[in-house]
Amino acid sequence: MTSMKTLITCAAALSGAGLAAAAPLTVNVDGIEARGGTLYVGVQTEAQFMENAGIAGEMVAAPEAGSRSFTFNLPEGAYAISIWHDFNANGQFDMSEAGPPADGWAMINGEAMRAAPTFADASLTLPAAGTATTLKVIYPE
Repeated sequence: MTSMKTLITCAAALSGAGLAAAAPLTVNVDGIEARGGTLYVGVQTEAQFMENAGIAGEMVAAPEAGSRSFTFNLPEGAYAISIWHDFNANGQFDMSEAGPPADGWAMINGEAMRAAPTFADASLTLPAAGTATTLKVIYPE
């Protein structure tokens, strides 16, 4: 995940591209803390999962505390959603010495994860009518 910044930058450029049969995917992000840095929101297909590519994304510089919503118009299908708050602004997804992330993060089913995520565990299905999901950012103590 050290190149999440690249992923989101590329995905943000693609999110405005005309995609056929687009359905709205709304990502509600709760629990954002005002710690500075950049908040990254990324949406990936299974082929892109945990890689430096994405189908959609957005970056928020110095996010305010609270909640934010993001909507991406995508073809129906399965997508993983990743949230990364690089609050120390070093451009890398930091891990603690004990193993858990040292940056703010969220994924579908993230609070229940005890090992590296899989696409099956961290994805949802976007139907033609669209869908919404809510993720809570997990911060190190």
